[in-house]
Amino acid sequence: MKYSLSTLIMIILFCASSVFAHSPFMACYDNGDQTITCYGEFSDSSSAASTPVRIVDAGGTILLSGVMDELGEFNFERPKVPFTVIFDAGPGHIVKEKSANITE
Repeated sequence: MKYSLSTLIMIILFCASSVFAHSPFMACYDNGDQTITCYGEFSDSSSAASTPVRIVDAGGTILLSGVMDELGEFNFERPKVPFTVIFDAGPGHIVKEKSANITE
């Protein structure tokens, strides 16, 4: 019985660790020409290609939406109002970056 319980515990720990191994990351940069480039990936080095991205204003109104390209990048013109970039890889996998933090 001890063997079965320890095997079950190992399986649970393995499954739990694999959930945490897929955390999303996003970095956004001002290109200096009124455009922004955001790069996304996952902690296990998997691609963020086709991951949805939304640009919203302070009130939550969507200014622009799209998906990361095959390189995991999303380029857009800098809005004239304060905004937030939302990298949405699903529940529990959402990353947000406010425009005030995006610099050259």
